[in-house]
Amino acid sequence: MPRSLSVFAKINRLRERYYLAAVGKQSLLKLISEAEVSEQVYNSNAIENSTLTLEETEKILLQIDLDRYISEREIFEAKNLARVVTYIDAKAKEQELTLDHIASLHKMLISNIRDEIAGRFRKENEWVRVGSHVAPDPREVIDRLERMLAEYQGSHHEHIVKRIARLHLTFEYIHPFVDGNGRIGRVVNNYLLIREGFVPINIKFIDRESYYDAFRDFEKNESTSIMEEIVGRALTNSYHKRLAYLEGAHIVTLVEYAKKQRLSHSNLINKANRQTIEAFLEKGVWKIGERNN
Repeated sequence: MPRSLSVFAKINRLRERYYLAAVGKQSLLKLISEAEVSEQVYNSNAIENSTLTLEETEKILLQIDLDRYISEREIFEAKNLARVVTYIDAKAKEQELTLDHIASLHKMLISNIRDEIAGRFRKENEWVRVGSHVAPDPREVIDRLERMLAEYQGSHHEHIVKRIARLHLTFEYIHPFVDGNGRIGRVVNNYLLIREGFVPINIKFIDRESYYDAFRDFEKNESTSIMEEIVGRALTNSYHKRLAYLEGAHIVTLVEYAKKQRLSHSNLINKANRQTIEAFLEKGVWKIGERNN
């Protein structure tokens, strides 16, 4: 708990710095958000076993021909998710999240992929399994989702990291759709973060093992601690990146930084992974903002 409290306090301080640094810089923030779309899409789809690389994802979104055959499904998965990510970035502050809105996001995601299930929750006899977890009875989906949202809305006294972690684990435990649950669940995380005045997060493919450990721990022990750590690191990383740009830092790779400062690169990587230094991962490369003190 003490470590969690220190992480929460750090995020609160970063959020305050962000709001101060962001004044009058909406155009820069818009560019950062637009540049992040391909990374959001790549990581979220990769977690769901997409074969697309980040470079291929970028090419699809830019309508550039690829060097190998890509299935129509994977192309639509990339384009549709990019559309959803862009949509929530613009709309999250305008509309409270409801079950109807979650269903409409799902329709945007699954259209042209599985139109027969797009935009609707599981119905009778539509059972789904993830690993050893069999999701609840389809007849329970709506009630469980309503309780999930009510619990989230009724827990404003808790830190946003705890609330998002618990909601995300609960959403994925329910697995309300026949397909697309992971991607919609991560979209919902960002919808709520943006709506409450935080920055969006990008749960990385490289964190997939610990990400799935979080679901197993939740199902077995009803614990949210692993997911809280993942969400906390992702949120810290997102603030570090934005602050480096907003505060006008000279952005360099961690390799360059280690050489210039005569520091151990491996030690810096460890600190970056723990987010104990203001480093951030951008397109698979650890970077940091150099500031004049």
